[in-house]
Amino acid sequence: MFKYLKYALAAVLALPLASAAEAQNYMLRPSYGSISLQAGFLPDPRTRTVRAGGDNYFQGGGGCPGGGWFANAPDYRMNYRAGGYALSIYVRAPGDTMLLVNDPSGNWFCNDDFQGLNPAVVFNNPRSGQYDIWVGTYNRSRVGNSTIFITEMGPFSR
Repeated sequence: MFKYLKYALAAVLALPLASAAEAQNYMLRPSYGSISLQAGFLPDPRTRTVRAGGDNYFQGGGGCPGGGWFANAPDYRMNYRAGGYALSIYVRAPGDTMLLVNDPSGNWFCNDDFQGLNPAVVFNNPRSGQYDIWVGTYNRSRVGNSTIFITEMGPFSR
């Protein structure tokens, strides 16, 4: 009994480490460019089409318990000046994609299957600063025509 409790405790203590994306490097130049936005931006949503997936396996954690495959460099970068709105980043794609975001405080957020196979990350009180965005895949395949949406209207509002 004590042996199983020890393993359970070790698993719980390891959770914060599992959410850090060690293979993703936010210091690299984003593959599909960047955008600067401030609260109340129009048109809303803003979009960017990318090719999801990569050669680096992210162990998972948080909203991506199974892990997935991402590029090393961010796919897209957003510099955001916050105001009184929530900020949502989501993906629509023809395959099973995952979303990984590094926020201005250096926190990592991951989501898989927010709506069907499409992921989303919602920041109810977003901070001003740099958001680095990766779109990955559940398996090692690449998914073209994956579109990142950035909106203050809520995920999948359009």
